Amino acid sequence: MEKKTNSTLLGHLAAFTCYCIFGFNIVACRNIALSGLVPPLSLFCFRSAGAALLFFLLSKFLPEERLEKGDMFKIFCASMLGLFLTQITFLVAIKETTPLDCSVVASLTPIFTMFMSAIFIKEPITWKKVLGVMVSFGGVLYLILNSVAGELNVTSSSPVGLFLIVLNALFFASYLGIFRPLIAKYHVVTFMKWMFLFSALVSTLLDVRELFSVQYAEFPISLTLTVLGVVFFSTFVAYLLVSSAQKLLRPTLVSLYSYVQPIVAAGLSIYLGMDVLTWQKVCAAIMVFVGVAIVNRSKAKA
Repeated sequence: MEKKTNSTLLGHLAAFTCYCIFGFNIVACRNIALSGLVPPLSLFCFRSAGAALLFFLLSKFLPEERLEKGDMFKIFCASMLGLFLTQITFLVAIKETTPLDCSVVASLTPIFTMFMSAIFIKEPITWKKVLGVMVSFGGVLYLILNSVAGELNVTSSSPVGLFLIVLNALFFASYLGIFRPLIAKYHVVTFMKWMFLFSALVSTLLDVRELFSVQYAEFPISLTLTVLGVVFFSTFVAYLLVSSAQKLLRPTLVSLYSYVQPIVAAGLSIYLGMDVLTWQKVCAAIMVFVGVAIVNRSKAKA
């Protein structure tokens, strides 16, 4: 019992840390996109190839684990859904949407995950789970509307950008809901090294011409460091953590931590002097974690 409690706590810590990193990643990727020097698919090539290399290096320090027959194709499908399609839609949409619209639409991920889990792994939809998701969703909306609604023109988001963010949320929710049993079969490092290898191969084949046309010599040091940070922290470390969380927690609960991202964004803007701490932000943060607690106490499939 104590071992299970410790594992659950580790799962919560991994999910929380991962989505904190994803919060910083939004700012970093937006800066890279606005530089105009790195196309979205090229950035994904850097991320997937770099992460694949790091995971293969890490796997050398662990016992060798062989995949069961037929699972290689399943991992390829998981890679396309959970990495390639998810990241490409996000990286293209980041320039086409305002932070307000992007955050609101991305907050649909736990809703999608709840239904995907119910369909594919028969995770029950309980009233506690619905209530928890709604409470956290309400907290995020409250935070966003009180933080940036008066400073941005929401009509500046393009319909294409909003549609891509919806697809992004749907793809990642489907990945969480469909492939959790497969993730549970293997060590996190084993699963991730093949996931990123497949994504690296596909993205490089699609982007090989543009990769050679990128003006690498024009990269300022700050941009180079940002790209390296995105590869190591936002890709390698974050996906190591999210996969660990997936093995220990239910899919809906893992995705619910995506509501931490706007909290991190608000904290970052306060730290940079772009915002101030208000009671509205404190209330929103409380609502987010109350929702997580409610979902955590809901019925789970054995």
